Amino acid sequence: KMPIFSGKGKSKSSNEIKSQLNQYSDALLEFVNQYKMVGEVLDSSILKKEFDDLFKKVATGKNVFFDAYDVFTAEKIKGKEWSASTIKRYQNIRNILEKFETVKKYKLTFSKIDHSFHREFTSYCMDDLKHINNTYARNLGLFKTFMFWAKKNKYTFNDTFTEFKKVERVITNQIALTLEDLQKLIEHDFKSKSLEQVRDVFAFDCVTGMRFDELSLISKSNVSDTEIMLKENKDKNKPARNIPLTSISTFILKKYDYKLPLISNAKQNEYIKRVFEELGYTHKVQKITTRGKENIIQDMEFYNRISTHTARRTFITMMKRLGKSDKLIASITGHTDMKTLNQYYQVDSEQKKEAMDEVFNVELKLKVV
Repeated sequence: KMPIFSGKGKSKSSNEIKSQLNQYSDALLEFVNQYKMVGEVLDSSILKKEFDDLFKKVATGKNVFFDAYDVFTAEKIKGKEWSASTIKRYQNIRNILEKFETVKKYKLTFSKIDHSFHREFTSYCMDDLKHINNTYARNLGLFKTFMFWAKKNKYTFNDTFTEFKKVERVITNQIALTLEDLQKLIEHDFKSKSLEQVRDVFAFDCVTGMRFDELSLISKSNVSDTEIMLKENKDKNKPARNIPLTSISTFILKKYDYKLPLISNAKQNEYIKRVFEELGYTHKVQKITTRGKENIIQDMEFYNRISTHTARRTFITMMKRLGKSDKLIASITGHTDMKTLNQYYQVDSEQKKEAMDEVFNVELKLKVV
């Protein structure tokens, strides 16, 4: 029976119900025609099984939503569609959704992915988990990717999620090293072997622009005297790219016989802070992030703002400061989106002053009376 589409008794979910009923009627006609063509009897028990298989009906007591999520992730992993970092992100989203269900007492079913869910989930992520705008926007985008897959695979006909608006992403102020900082880093004599190795890996990143997870792909077989031939592991459809070697990157590779002393990303992030603390980068800097409409300002030691990603940001910033084109830089870093590339570029106070002095102190002459 179709819902009421107009007037006083209009159903709030009329379009969704109509879509679902149409799916059922189309499926029924298809099954009837298929069984007629092969001359087989289509009775109610066979039809029930066909509908259960097509529309993913599961046994009572099972959570269809999370079962579907597991099928979704398994399908992507088996199809080699995701990198290791993407797998971790989707596993993290699942954990967040499970905790949300418990904390907010909001039983997750496909029919309940509505505007009420969106408000509650936004509040949970930003108020309870203290996610900043960029983290929340990324996570909601991943969640919607799952929902599009679920709708395509007929786990749901509810498409309210397409109306969910992400909070505005903002460019968070970040740290990038100067050439002087990099020189100081390279020349420092570390007494700790582990800190020396962490420094070498970080410095190598600074002069190649590679992502930390790409460093494990380097071996003698893909390194020549002049460049590294790197096959992108984040996106299998991307062509291999050539990363030119400099005297610094060549020295580091030879030092470790082309096998960089890598540790986990988490450990590298922990130890690189200790590297810069030993270098004396203990002065305070501000970290400004955005949650909702609120700017959150934190005073932190410089060394606490350093991470593995600082190296890639440093590479892009140094290249931009010396006037190298976005196309050239992207051919080395592997970026395909110039907007994303330029988010890495950090303009510091000294650079602003130099630019203003060059324009106004040189071009404008003050007449002293």
